[in-house]
Parts: sequence; structure tokens; C-alpha cells
Amino acid sequence: MLKIRVIPTLLWKNFGLVKGIGFDSWRRVGPVLPAIKVYGSREVDELILVDILATVEGNIPDHSAMSDIADECFVPLTVGGGISDVAQIVAMLHSGADKVSLNSSLFRRPALLDEAARQFGAQCIVASIDVRRHDDRLVCYSHSGARAETREPVTWAKELADRGAGEILLTSIDRDGTMSGYDLDLVERVATAVNVPVIASGGAGSYQHMVDAVLRAGASAVAAASIFHFTEQTPAGAKAALQAAGIPVRQSFVGAGPL
Repeated sequence: MLKIRVIPTLLWKNFGLVKGIGFDSWRRVGPVLPAIKVYGSREVDELILVDILATVEGNIPDHSAMSDIADECFVPLTVGGGISDVAQIVAMLHSGADKVSLNSSLFRRPALLDEAARQFGAQCIVASIDVRRHDDRLVCYSHSGARAETREPVTWAKELADRGAGEILLTSIDRDGTMSGYDLDLVERVATAVNVPVIASGGAGSYQHMVDAVLRAGASAVAAASIFHFTEQTPAGAKAALQAAGIPVRQSFVGAGPL
């Protein structure tokens, strides 16, 4: 088993961080830069930063602000939100991002993924899939959960992996912010269907939830937000719990101080 990553997720709205439930009812949790500095000083594995308004409002990514953020970030940084063409990917990478996350733009033009992977390498491209359950169906959503798409997540994940995505960021909108646990069935379906790492997202409320996502559902990484914003649990604690369950993690970070 590859070493499992613990990845805090930061949702950016109007220059501040927010967190909601089910991609709604956003609650402000503080400014961006202090959070970046705190996580960076504790040497978390990676960070994911998503501008949740960019696509919804039709804004282009703010490369200047991203450059300021990246200057304060000393761990690998994935950025997403409003990225719709290769030129914007170039600008984000030049601004200091290590990876870009693509979601809504891929529904409109899937070939963007082929172009991005060919030009920058799969290791720079994260395909993000947001999913809601409708009775017995799983439905992909774009535009920060506002628009239902015709794609089903397992087949869509397979297509994205085939087109060159280096990994899949898989978020359950239904579980988002609930801290009730990841959608293990969803994670397992996607993880067994693709040959690239799957990052489980949406629902983490305890370290055991993270252990379950890895051991029971096959996730290669666990992303979380509310558990780190609103409880005393930390990325360091998560790594220690994963290690105690026999899951390999990056040893140098286990036992780091609390956030």
C-alpha cells in the first residue's frame, strides 16, 4: 500500500474561508493566509484550496491572489475553481500551485483534460467529482453543487482517468460538512473502477472515518475540512490513528504538534 495522505481542504469565498453543509449554508471560518501558514508550519501532506464562487459567478481565477497565497504555502498546493482553459492552468502553475483541480469545465469540454495532461503531466492534474444521491442513482454535479449533470460518477471517473487525470478528488455532497463519515460505497465504487489514486472527501468527523475510507473503501488519500475547523482533531492525530491501524503514512509528520 502506498503511503496515505491526509489533506485539509480550504474553501475560499470572497477572500475568506468558509465551510457549510451539503455545499450550502456557508459559515465563515477565517481568512485564508493565516490558515495556510498554520497548516504549512505543521507540514501537512498537501493542501487543497478551492474558490467556490469562481465558476458560479463566471470569474476567472485570481492569479495575483493565488501568488500571494502560494508564497506562504510550503507544502504541495492544489488549487481549483474557475479554471477553464490551458492558459489559466499555466497561470495557476506559474503563480505557485503544484496541481490544479478541474471540475465544471470538464463537463463542457472533456478534451481540456487530455490537453492539460499532455502538456503538464498527469501529476499536475486533479479531476474533481462532486456527487449527490437521488434515490438509487448517483449523479455528478458541477458549479459548486448547483447544476446536475448527465454523468454517473463511476463511468465519469473512468473516462477522466483514461483522459489523463493523475488522481480523482471524490466528494459526497450529501455528506459534506455533516461529519457523519465518508460515503464508503461511493468511494469503493470509484476506487475499484480506476487505476489512479482516489481522494475521499465529504463527511469526515473522526479518525475512524478516515481509517474506514482507506481500509474498507480503498481511498488513497483522505481530504477533510470541518473536522479540523470545528473539533480538536488534527492532521497529526489523523496520521497517528491511521498508522495505529496499520496504514502507512509519511513518518516524518506523525506526532507533529496540534494545529
